[in-house]
Amino acid sequence: MPPYEIGDADIDARIRALAEDTVAREGGNVDLVCEMIVSALKLGRDGADRGDVKIANTSLKEMRYSFLVFDPHRTTRKVTIFGSARTPPTDPNYILASDFARRMADDRRWAVITGAGPGIMEAGNLGAGVEHSFGVNIRLPFEAEANPYIHESRLINYKYFFTRKLMFVKESDAFALFPGGFGTQDETFELLTLVQTGKSDIHPIVLMEAPGSGYWDSWLSFVEGTLAEQGMIAPEDLSLFRRTASIDEAVEEITGFYRNYHSQRFVKGMLVLRLEQEPTDEQMEELNDRFGDLVVEGRIERVTASDEEIEDDDVPDLPRISFHYTRRGLGRLRAMLDHLNGLVDVDTE
Repeated sequence: MPPYEIGDADIDARIRALAEDTVAREGGNVDLVCEMIVSALKLGRDGADRGDVKIANTSLKEMRYSFLVFDPHRTTRKVTIFGSARTPPTDPNYILASDFARRMADDRRWAVITGAGPGIMEAGNLGAGVEHSFGVNIRLPFEAEANPYIHESRLINYKYFFTRKLMFVKESDAFALFPGGFGTQDETFELLTLVQTGKSDIHPIVLMEAPGSGYWDSWLSFVEGTLAEQGMIAPEDLSLFRRTASIDEAVEEITGFYRNYHSQRFVKGMLVLRLEQEPTDEQMEELNDRFGDLVVEGRIERVTASDEEIEDDDVPDLPRISFHYTRRGLGRLRAMLDHLNGLVDVDTE
């Protein structure tokens, strides 16, 4: 593939020199910085409409600041709470969201991310407390201010929904979805789409509601009775989420997902699953017997950290397994992760 450059040797050399002078000493991915500069210059050279350039400019600035805010907290597990901005503090779902967030923060030391607004979002930040809360706020004419339970150092304001939603998915390890309107439904279906298509890692997704609310009844009826029955989704896609009205069940679903499974990464076309506990020979045989349908060729094998993972300091000390994944059947992959988590004895954690 030819280098992504302006095509003028003098200009490309100056871009490279500028990037090296500015970021090389910080280990700042000079090659990629050069490409971003080239993209900006090409936008100008192409005569792009000012509105288009504004979209690109604002999006990049929003992403850059988001990375800066979240970077010191990379090792902290985070759960995103979605739900209606219109839910009053007296509503059982507000109380449930607050109690759930408090349990995740106080008992499990997880952080909580919300959209920073009122309603369910406020409940999540209230329960987690200022020290464990992040807010990704969208600037709207009728919701100008973030709720008061987020420290300014962990609050990000967005113009665009798409950059905001990108950060929800990128920075979260789990999702708790409470009753809400169009925005909550948009976030729910986009999240499931990203996981179903493999554009996002699999995360635990919990549909929560106060007992007796019935909010998810019609939704599940449509998803199970129409989408699945008419073949619009695969039956195993229904395993990508869990529904509960119980905080205990929700907490176990989320934290249990990381009992053994840690994270994943594709390396040279192979899916690498990083684990807390290395499977035994017998357990590896069982994995291949039970989940061989997920493998294109070869077998599921124990591996050591790749050169790419070592270079990125991407948890190189953890045990891992790897295989040539079909990149289909995400519900089956979720079943495999559940099986791996089941290999760890809860009593010895």
